[in-house]
Amino acid sequence: MVFSSTVFLFLFLPAVWLLYLLIPGRYILARNVLLGAASLLFYAYGEPIYIVIMLLSVLFNYCVARSIGTAIQAGDDRRRHLLAVFAVVINLLILGFFKYVPWLCSLLPFDVPLPGLSLPVGISFYTFQVLSYVLDVSRKQCRVQKNYFNLLLYISFFPQLIAGPIVAYDDIEAQLSSRTVTLGGTADGIRRFVLGLSKKLLISNTAAVIADAAFAAAAPSAALAWAGALCYSIQIYFDFSGYSDMAIGLASMFGFSIRENFNYPYSAVTIRDFWRRWHISLTDWFRTYVYIPLGGNRCSSARTICNRIFVFFLTGIWHGANFTYILWGLWHGGLMMLERVCAFDKLEKKRVWQIPLRIYTLLCVVLGFVMFRAPSVGAGFAFIGHMFTPGGSAADVLQYFSPYAVTVLLAGLVLSAPVFPALRRACCARGLESAWNGTVSVLCIPLFLWCVMTLASSAFNPFIYYIF
Repeated sequence: MVFSSTVFLFLFLPAVWLLYLLIPGRYILARNVLLGAASLLFYAYGEPIYIVIMLLSVLFNYCVARSIGTAIQAGDDRRRHLLAVFAVVINLLILGFFKYVPWLCSLLPFDVPLPGLSLPVGISFYTFQVLSYVLDVSRKQCRVQKNYFNLLLYISFFPQLIAGPIVAYDDIEAQLSSRTVTLGGTADGIRRFVLGLSKKLLISNTAAVIADAAFAAAAPSAALAWAGALCYSIQIYFDFSGYSDMAIGLASMFGFSIRENFNYPYSAVTIRDFWRRWHISLTDWFRTYVYIPLGGNRCSSARTICNRIFVFFLTGIWHGANFTYILWGLWHGGLMMLERVCAFDKLEKKRVWQIPLRIYTLLCVVLGFVMFRAPSVGAGFAFIGHMFTPGGSAADVLQYFSPYAVTVLLAGLVLSAPVFPALRRACCARGLESAWNGTVSVLCIPLFLWCVMTLASSAFNPFIYYIF
């Protein structure tokens, strides 16, 4: 089930939300059971078989965390560390079996018979999330959750189950046992959800038409290749940030607070700044559980560079079993290494360098996304070659830019910059916060109707990050 579907919008969400409100707030366990059952139904709607994998994953990590808690109480650090390593190995083996074994076998010079297994939706997200819980328990940074159903809800909560954000356990631990649904939080959640839905259905899907046409062309002109690369950058940003907005909005409707996952990454001045703003929850996860344990910035310059390259290698391969993802990750890691060597952190503080650095960053991000989108490394380099090969007619690209597409894409370009936060700050500074919220609420009504009409006339179009 996807957020941008009529089943979710007009059946699942209203039913779950109304049932949730009918349960008095003091019966938090009953509310948790309802949300847990609804989340399992949400997942089973698309993955009826692989729901068993998720349930076993949660049960396994629940038992390991309880055992780690016992070892901590007994002062047995050796057993605590061994259990943590055991949890990491088992979780990564499960993820690797489904995500990487078929790809690795395809690289062998001989055929390997494999069962026809598909990749369980969201396995990368919920595996990293449950791993963060076990590791935090082992590091004594959070308490053991003794209620299995609370842990199950933490992992399976349907707003963030399929494509994140990856929620840290200590961010939500208190909310599992005490939270309140407020009128203001519900209104904020509905507004956020509608804006996220609009990002996906109106902007991302419009950009996808041009991006798909460009990447499907055998020999696109330079104009079509650039249009495709730029439109894919718009598509993936509004697709994924739209999902995150919807997840945050839905959580707010049920009394939960989830941290932001995007902060206008296309306004970044360096690649390092880009990763402070793009998929923030994944960046935080790798920094906390991989980069810092490797030594982080506390090592020599050479070791720090190697650590960053390794982290971005893992970031690439986390996204998928393909050399294109690995190359995309190494591209970003290499650029971060270049920025460190050339002291970009000093340049970005100088006003005169702001525009050149933003252009450099955006160009590098767009070129990276070409490889991310390409079906193979060869196809990715060929597409980049077309981008920098003069010639060809512009007619092959103009056919895709209808007045509607131009209007929507221009809106996407504007909304890629932090325009909304600036307007909101200006209104709040003048004591007009209520007027701002009211205006956005009114705007959400036609936007939602527009989304519904778009949904009625379009085919099934899942979020990009569902495949990860």
